[in-house]
Amino acid sequence: MQETKRQKQIGQLIQEQLSDVFQRMGFNVVEGGMISIAAVKMTPDLLEAKVYLSMFQIKSPNEMMDRIKDRMGEIKKALGLRVGKQLRRMPELTFFLDDTLDYVFKMEELFKKIKEDDSHIKGDNQ
Repeated sequence: MQETKRQKQIGQLIQEQLSDVFQRMGFNVVEGGMISIAAVKMTPDLLEAKVYLSMFQIKSPNEMMDRIKDRMGEIKKALGLRVGKQLRRMPELTFFLDDTLDYVFKMEELFKKIKEDDSHIKGDNQ
C-alpha cells in the first residue's frame, strides 16, 4: 500500500529531526564510521515509525544497534521535544538496519571483478 502525503511528511520530519538528535548525541560519527538515517516509514495511523539506519564502516552494526536501543528513552525524549508541537502523539520508534549501502559496495566489487576477468580473457585471446 502506498504511503499517504501525511505519512511522507511526518516521516520526513522525523528523519530530519532524528538525524539532528543523532548528531548531537554523537551517533553520526562513531569509531571511524558513520551512521545515517536512510529512511523513516510511518504506519497509516502515524503511531509507529520504522527507522532504517545506514551504517558505513561500522565494525559491528548489530552491537551499534544495541547501543542505540539502550539509549532509546533519551532519543525519544530529545525527538519529542523537537516534534511535539507538530504531532498529537509521539510515534513508537523501531530501528532497522538498512543494508543498501553494503549491497551497493558488494555489487561494485562484483562488477570490478567481472571487468578484470573480462580484460584477462581478452588479453589471453590476442
